[in-house]
Amino acid sequence: MHLDDRLVAIDKPAGLLVHPSGLDAQEERTALQLLRDQLGERLWPLHRLDKATSGVLLFARDADAAREWGLAFAEGRVAKRYLALVRGWPDAAGEIAQPLARDPELPSTGQERLAAATRYRRLACFDWPFQVDARHATSRYALMEVEPLTGRRHQIRRHFKHIAHPLVGDTTHGKGAHNRAVAQWLGVSRLWLHCEWMELGGLRVEAAAGAEWEPLLGSLREPSLRGDVHA
Repeated sequence: MHLDDRLVAIDKPAGLLVHPSGLDAQEERTALQLLRDQLGERLWPLHRLDKATSGVLLFARDADAAREWGLAFAEGRVAKRYLALVRGWPDAAGEIAQPLARDPELPSTGQERLAAATRYRRLACFDWPFQVDARHATSRYALMEVEPLTGRRHQIRRHFKHIAHPLVGDTTHGKGAHNRAVAQWLGVSRLWLHCEWMELGGLRVEAAAGAEWEPLLGSLREPSLRGDVHA
């Protein structure tokens, strides 16, 4: 999506690792290797997207650029916005300020907790005609606009679990019954998290959500389903 002397940006599909990982040691195909092969040069990932997350992914083309932009990420000087589908109907807008353990793959007990903040705005509410919880005849979900103000691992996923509105399709922090029900309803099985844009140093890179998001985004054109009205 973008290529200059120092920076490369791609639209990463869901299901593709950013770089080799011991957590998925059998997977040899990564965004880093594919892009290195395409450009014929060494590259430095500037941030990570989970394997299951899609959207804007940035790489530096030299070590100096990697240090410079890496510092920008560390200091919170990179703006970013995601789309997410979550269980239930969160507040119309808010900010989650909950410290997170450094490594989400390890037990939290005994780990250092790092400051973490996520801002969100509800875009649309859905009340779909299938039952997951025996107490309710229908199931509620919401389309969210999310801005992580810090960059902790699995931050968005962990923060929405913290407020009891886990992301749909999240096999680690979410609810399997809801994941399966929504996959059947929408005809797509995925983590519903997509990085729409990133902005750094005056450059803004955008990645439109894929076709599978259209049933959700189309609701924004229907006044009865917008986030300020409960459908």
